[in-house]
Amino acid sequence: MLFTAENILLIGSILLFVSIIVGKTGYRFGVPALLLFLVVGMLFGSDGLGLQFHNAKEAQFIGMVALSVILFSGGMDTKFTEIKPILGPGIVLSTLGVLLTALFTGLFIWWLSGMSWTKIHFPLITSLLLASTMSSTDSASVFAILRSQKMNLKHNLRPMLELESGSNDPMAYMLTIIFIQLILSSGMGVPQILGSFAIQFIVGAGAGYLLGKLAILMLNRLNIDNQALYPILLLSFIFFIFSITDLLKGNGYLAVYIAGIMVGNNKIMHRKEIYTFMDGLTWLFQIIMFLCLGLLVNPHEMLEIAIVALLIGVFMIVIGRPLSVFLCLLPFSKKITFKSSIFVSWVGLRGAVPIIFATYPVVAEVPGAGMIFNIVFFITIVSLVVQGTTVSWVARLLGLSTPMEKTGNDFGVELPEEIDSDLSDFTITQEILDQADTLKDMNLPQGTLVMIVKRGDEYLIPNGSLKLHVGDKLLLISEKTKE
Repeated sequence: MLFTAENILLIGSILLFVSIIVGKTGYRFGVPALLLFLVVGMLFGSDGLGLQFHNAKEAQFIGMVALSVILFSGGMDTKFTEIKPILGPGIVLSTLGVLLTALFTGLFIWWLSGMSWTKIHFPLITSLLLASTMSSTDSASVFAILRSQKMNLKHNLRPMLELESGSNDPMAYMLTIIFIQLILSSGMGVPQILGSFAIQFIVGAGAGYLLGKLAILMLNRLNIDNQALYPILLLSFIFFIFSITDLLKGNGYLAVYIAGIMVGNNKIMHRKEIYTFMDGLTWLFQIIMFLCLGLLVNPHEMLEIAIVALLIGVFMIVIGRPLSVFLCLLPFSKKITFKSSIFVSWVGLRGAVPIIFATYPVVAEVPGAGMIFNIVFFITIVSLVVQGTTVSWVARLLGLSTPMEKTGNDFGVELPEEIDSDLSDFTITQEILDQADTLKDMNLPQGTLVMIVKRGDEYLIPNGSLKLHVGDKLLLISEKTKE
């Protein structure tokens, strides 16, 4: 069955609906939703219900658009105050860590290629290309798993993992492109390779910073009557940032991530509406991206490379990633404990990004590209099954998980940033009633007022003589505490 103009909406709506239902079911059993989206795509694909989608170039474009939004949204949720203490190790992991993972894994693949039973015969450069496509941790997977499981980790591990996964795609992308060029051309010299790296990073970081500042200026200065248009304005700017950076030979993925950090850490108009829009859009693009990649693969072809792909996957999880992490974090051993390094090694999740990067050799018609794609796809599934389902368990095992801090309030009320006040809530207990059973008798801090009282399903307007009951919830407004 082919995608046509007549049935694309019908098929698309069914795929989205099934993905959400399956993802909701899988969440109860600790299975990553993104893995289930991938499986849904495979079930509906050529080896399943027969949907035919074999265009790697279209999948690459969908992935590029989706990643731009996912990385920008991830940047918006990254608080600079949280990443500042771990900026050094995070950047080292996202650059040198990716390079070392690609090197160690590439050499292992090359070693395997020399054996007759493996059915793969890659030269060294092709082995390094295969390793490079999956050398970065997947931002979509890491963001989704850490946030959906509401994990609170010690030693600033969560912001460090999110910083690494959000900023290490550019390195893997550049390695992938350079090795493709080395295979298809007469070769690039070391100065050319280093120059390409420098331009990609410098232009990408500079464009992300400057265009992020411009996005903040536009959001705050453009007076648009319809506030629903502000998120759409920002979306257009995300695509502009990626495209213009790419035209300037910089790295668009790095640019959108840095721009997202800029926007997320500054005051902007209609923040709540923008965040709600971006959160929904991020999930939509994640679902679409994983579905398309699931449809693109032919599962029967993976049987031929299952054993060798499993060996490579196990090597990456058990040796390649841990060795890279421990070498990168060695200079920061005073800040980062041994257990923390083990946990960082384990959260080396692969996901949509490696599969998207694996489409580049296919589009470029690199010899053996089909096998590269299937190996990367197989390893991604292994990573999501083995690592994705055990992240919270490993955190508890290593003693790195702490109770989740409460954010927001139970009333679902938020204040605009312009109002310099905090909202909080608390529940009336018998001990409180023994001291004071009315609002006027309660010893509230100076500058704190009760906005509303919730009693069961009933909301009461507070006054001084209101008799309080056990279980009443009070919404308080107070002056914002100065940091």
